[in-house]
Amino acid sequence: MKFHIRNILAIIFGSAIMGFGINYFNIANRLSEGGITGITLLLKYIFNWDPGVTNLILNIPLLILGWRTLGRQSLVYTIIGTLSVSFFLSLFGSFRHPIPNDTLLAALYAGVTVGVGLGIVFRFGGTTGGSDIIARLFNKYFGWGIGRTMFMFDFVVIGISLYYLNLNLAMYTLVAVFLAARVIDFVQEGAYAGKAIMIISEHAVEISQKIMEEMGRGATLLKGRGGYTGIDKEVLYCVVSRNEIVRLKNMVHETDPYAFIIINDVHEVFGEGFTLDGNKNPLVK
Repeated sequence: MKFHIRNILAIIFGSAIMGFGINYFNIANRLSEGGITGITLLLKYIFNWDPGVTNLILNIPLLILGWRTLGRQSLVYTIIGTLSVSFFLSLFGSFRHPIPNDTLLAALYAGVTVGVGLGIVFRFGGTTGGSDIIARLFNKYFGWGIGRTMFMFDFVVIGISLYYLNLNLAMYTLVAVFLAARVIDFVQEGAYAGKAIMIISEHAVEISQKIMEEMGRGATLLKGRGGYTGIDKEVLYCVVSRNEIVRLKNMVHETDPYAFIIINDVHEVFGEGFTLDGNKNPLVK
C-alpha cells in the first residue's frame, strides 16, 4: 500500500508540474504540443474551450478502448494521471506568463517543465493517457513500435496546428516537444546513471584487484572463450559512475595496453556503492 501511495502522489505531483508548464508557457505564448494535449490546446485557441475539460473528454473513449491493453495497475495509474492533468490544466488556467520578444526561451521553458512533469509520471509507473494509449493499441493490433506511433501522432497533431498557428510557432513547438522528450529520458534514468565496462584481458584478475583496492568498486569475473582461438579467458565486468570512467580506462591501459574494452551507458544503478553503502544503508547524495 505504501508503494502505491508513493507512486500515486508522485504521479499527481508530476501532473501538477505539467499542468502548470502548459498554462504558464505553452498557452501564454501560443505554443502547441504533441498528442492529445496538442489537440486540447488547439481547441483552446480556436474555441476558447477549457483545456482541462477537453483533455478529460478526449481521453475517456481512449481509456474505454485501452482498458484491457493497459492492465489493472497501469489503468488505475493512467486514470489518476489523466484526471490529475485535467484538474491542474483548469486550476492553473490563470497562471500564464507571455514572453512576447523571445519565443525560443518560452519554448525551452515549456519543454523543460512538461518534460520534468511527464518524466516523474512515467518514472513512477503512470501515464497521462492520450497518445500513450493509442500507441499501445497500435502495437498490440498492428505491431507498430510504441515510440514510432507516438512520434507520428505528435507530428500529425503539430501539422494540424498549422491551421491556427503560423510556421514559426509550429517550429518552436517542435523545439519544445524535442526538449521535453530529452528531459523525460533524463528524469526516468534517475540520479544513479553510470557506465558499464566489459574488459577482456590476459590480466583481468590483476585489473579487478586494482579496481577494488584503488577505486572501491566491485568487479565480477566471467568465464569466456575466444571464438577464433578457442582459448579460455577471464572477462571482467564492472559498473562505475560517469566521472570515474577516464580513471578506469587509464588504470586498465597501464596494466594491459592490449586490453579489449567495451563501455555501455547504464540508465539506473541500484545496490552497494551507488544507492547503498557497505553496511547496506541508503547513501545520501
